[in-house]
Amino acid sequence: MPKGLFKGIAAFGVIAALGATSAQAQSSRITVGAGGGIAIPLGDYSDATKTGWDLTGAVQVKPATSPVGFQIDGTYQENKFDPSSIGKFRWFYGTGDIVFWLPVAEETRIRPYLLGGGGVYNFKQKFTTGTSGSSQTKFGINVGAGFDFDFQSNVGIFLEGRFHNVFIQGSDAKFIPVNVGIRFHTK
Repeated sequence: MPKGLFKGIAAFGVIAALGATSAQAQSSRITVGAGGGIAIPLGDYSDATKTGWDLTGAVQVKPATSPVGFQIDGTYQENKFDPSSIGKFRWFYGTGDIVFWLPVAEETRIRPYLLGGGGVYNFKQKFTTGTSGSSQTKFGINVGAGFDFDFQSNVGIFLEGRFHNVFIQGSDAKFIPVNVGIRFHTK
């Protein structure tokens, strides 16, 4: 993706979200969540690794009268090499995303959303021989969708899938984590 286009999309998103949240800062809903699931490698990354797992934690801020909010999250992910007997890729990454909750009726307990943004991704190869490759930190983007299931006044669960593209020279690393987890929120 050209740098100018990426910067333009990021600037538009930040301006739109700030505009939506500044007027409603007093009545924002803050959500803290944690979950985990599978991490499916794609493209060239899937040639070298198998489906792995991840653990994630997230904080969301959503103004009461706006469908647009923010999410900041951090994730630990592992994908074993193919063949798995030689080691694994270990990832630590954090992303900042704009979240758009699709309009639904007030009493609806299932709330679909879309999200996307950018992040910083650190990865390292760990070998079963006790050695490891060098640690690298790269930028990437992600886009996805999910569902919030609100079953109690301040507790809910989520199901989310995202496509990540990490900009690595030669061949970008691409993967899709599919996660389920729990969220605690203010009203």
